[in-house]
Order: sequence, then C-alpha cells, then structure tokens
Amino acid sequence: MAERSEAARVRSFGQDGRLSPVDRLGVWLSGRAIRRHVKSFAGLRMGDFGCGYDARFMRTVLHDVREAVLVDVALAPDLAADPRVHAIEGRLPDALDALPDASLDVVLCISALEHLSEPERAVQSFRRLLRPGGILLVNVPSWRGKRFLELSAFRLHLSPAAEMDDHKRYYDPRDLWPLLVDAGFRPSGIKCYRHKFGLNTFAACRVPGADA
Repeated sequence: MAERSEAARVRSFGQDGRLSPVDRLGVWLSGRAIRRHVKSFAGLRMGDFGCGYDARFMRTVLHDVREAVLVDVALAPDLAADPRVHAIEGRLPDALDALPDASLDVVLCISALEHLSEPERAVQSFRRLLRPGGILLVNVPSWRGKRFLELSAFRLHLSPAAEMDDHKRYYDPRDLWPLLVDAGFRPSGIKCYRHKFGLNTFAACRVPGADA
C-alpha cells in the first residue's frame, strides 16, 4: 500500500512506524479471512503483493512456506535477507512482469488493489502467476467503508490521511466480481462477499486443477 500519490510512491504501508488501532484491527481481520481459505501453508509458494513494509501476515506463516514472493515499494531489510523470501521492491503491477507463469500456489492482495491505477492489469498478472489449483485472495475497501475510512482519517485522525488520499477506487462485490472474471477466473471458482462489517469486500478465486 502506498502513502503518497502513485507517481511519487516511495514508502510502503507501515514503514513510518506503528500502525494505528484501526489499521491493526484491519490486519487481524484480514488474517482471519485468509486462514479460512488456506487451511495449511506448509510447503506453499506464496506471493503477497502490496504486502507492506513489514509483511505482517506473511511473517506469521514464513516458517511454513516453501517460498514467499513479497512485493512493495520498500521492504524491511530482514525480510529481504531471509532465504525463504524473494523480495521485489517496485510498483504494482510492473514489478510482477518478470515473475514466471504458474509459479505460485497462493497470491495475496490485501488492502492494495484500491491504490492502483491499473487494477485490471494487476489482477490479470495475479491469474497468470497462479498454478492449477491455486488461489487468489483479495481484500479491498467497499463504498460503505469509504465513509468510515475517511471519517477515521480526516476527522478523527485515527488513520493516516495520506493512505486515504492515495485510494483510486472502492469495490463492492458487484464491482470486484467482473474484474476477476475479466482476468480469467471462472465464476464457479469465485467467492466474493462483504467483509469486516460490510466495510470491505473479500474475494477468494480458485484456479481449476490440472485435471479440470
């Protein structure tokens, strides 16, 4: 996630210090949703795109995965030094272009798609990178969430205002679902629903297996 306009994006979410209580709650709720769709992380190759400076969720499963591909404009040095991590510092979706097709079991894009000016191309890249049987998990703020987030950031000062100023779009299920289908996910493999008290939209998109 970015904290400035996309053209000048130089810092990752969480890079400037501790997260606000609102942000910590959001990270925790997203983690619960991810674990509902991925029961075991053992031996998986995972991508976390827009993971934030500290890749907070991926740290919790790093001891289980076979490889973690982390992408954001800046990453904590200890993550980049970890032998299980393929660290890429760059902007989405361009930073994904060099990654090989069908190379990942799980792709995460948690609270990042709303910051992108080319979300269609990003989701197409996510689909390209998934192996047969792989899954994409996406979390984005909804239009109802827009009101809450802007209240928290601009009036109550409980969240970083620069984060909200960097939002390009908001997504209800009816906005996100067509984006996923256009990227090549089959409707039968998509679960797209309201999340976090209706303030977010969550999607789990399963790629058919090799025998499908």
